[in-house]
Amino acid sequence: MHLEIPCCILRGGTSKGVYLMEGSLPPAGAARDAALLRLMGSPDLRQIDGLGGATSVTSKVAIISPCEDACADVNYTFAQVSIDKPVVSYAGNCGNISSGVGPFAIESGLVSACDGVTPVRIYNTNTQKVIIAHVQTPGKKVCYDGNASIAGVPGTAAPVRLSFERPAGSVTGMLLPTGNTTDTLDVPGVGTLRVSIVDAANPLVFVMAHDLGLTGKELPAEINGNSALLLLLERVRAAAALRLGFINTLEESATRSPGVPKLTLIAPAEDYTTLTGETVSAASVDILGRMMSMQKAHETYALTGVICTICAACIPGTLVHALAANRQRSDHLVIGHPGGTLEAGIDCSLRPDGTLDIKDAYSYRTARLLMRGMAYI
Repeated sequence: MHLEIPCCILRGGTSKGVYLMEGSLPPAGAARDAALLRLMGSPDLRQIDGLGGATSVTSKVAIISPCEDACADVNYTFAQVSIDKPVVSYAGNCGNISSGVGPFAIESGLVSACDGVTPVRIYNTNTQKVIIAHVQTPGKKVCYDGNASIAGVPGTAAPVRLSFERPAGSVTGMLLPTGNTTDTLDVPGVGTLRVSIVDAANPLVFVMAHDLGLTGKELPAEINGNSALLLLLERVRAAAALRLGFINTLEESATRSPGVPKLTLIAPAEDYTTLTGETVSAASVDILGRMMSMQKAHETYALTGVICTICAACIPGTLVHALAANRQRSDHLVIGHPGGTLEAGIDCSLRPDGTLDIKDAYSYRTARLLMRGMAYI
């Protein structure tokens, strides 16, 4: 296969990915997957012969095309390219990479910029949901410079507000895929374990950290350096994937459904130390969260993860709701993660039957164009 692919590399939130037009790739299927693996340099732990950065947050691709439907301006398909396996996963979305789609769409001429702020309606094909990116465009040009800072990224940049419209049921079609606010999983090596499985922006399986002998304050290196713990955590995620019908056996979780559901460890707010050595006080966060991404500990917290977490916090009976019950605002949540803190807001209400009606959930990211050019595969 010899292809020349026009593309851009953007940092989107705390992730970095290759952004390209769908028309420059082979049709969806084996040939496209082979092209993406070659593009990123997988499978290879170093991704030395491709554009991947050898971590799960830097082995991502955004595939963009014009949207013919009036619901959105552009279509966006997210691809998570495995580093060490010949696997490309399209299950679920990446919220951080989503923050670069609006700027890319404007820079590529797919969306006309307004003078000030340009809303870009994005149809995410993975979840069949619409995301609205509010991009800073003074003088009708994308502006990447600004005063907004996000944990896990040095410096400041222009803010991008991402609003997830009707995020419930992104992959399974239901906010509570099992019909329950809490479930009990049988996990080999653990026994029975209480979890909450919620699907909003992405499906997450929430576990109390202390139920696995953890504090919720662990840094990624502590988790990733413990092979026995990684195996245990994947068993928990696999049990949830099996309950959801994503896989047929526990053993195939890392190949058939490596990206979803996302395992999320939660704990009560406590003082803790970040990756950069800074102290985050218990008073500044509502809960602590540690996420897993592609069988490794996430260095920050996925944006779709914070969207799902605030939705879960608004559902009476979930583990998250009980943990975050004393937060100051019911429509706001602050999560303490390894890189710092991440905030989200929500517009929701309880229906007469007690179910949650989520109109919109949102958070802020930043994005920056790093490179525009040609990739050769």
